[in-house]
Amino acid sequence: MSVKNKYVKHAHISEVKFRQIILLFSEDLSATQISHLTKISRPTVNKYLTAVRLRILELSLLQSDPLVGQIEVDESYFGARRVRGKRGRDAKGKTIVFGLLKRGNEVYTEIVPDCKSAILQRIIKGKAGVESVIHSDG
Repeated sequence: MSVKNKYVKHAHISEVKFRQIILLFSEDLSATQISHLTKISRPTVNKYLTAVRLRILELSLLQSDPLVGQIEVDESYFGARRVRGKRGRDAKGKTIVFGLLKRGNEVYTEIVPDCKSAILQRIIKGKAGVESVIHSDG
């Protein structure tokens, strides 16, 4: 018995179509655009794209080694340029991104709901090695 698609069990599409979906996904096309180009229904394309995204997440979590060495930590606010009358931390509607930078090498970022020390310390403990030196502005 030959395998129809060696990448996905119980696949209802051929390996060629699956590879075409992956190629178009890597070109950053939407599921609707991919479905028009491949002649596969959008829900089917969404199913395979979700499976690919979950697999990418699994692999990234497995391979994430802790940052070791001189590490800088800081948060940034992204969003509208100016909210009338508010600046910095008081501005509503901004997304808070917390980042760790290993000097000269790697970066890790995560969107956080707020900048409470408990949340930030949990991220630092999870991503920085025990022997690391942490540099922060606060």
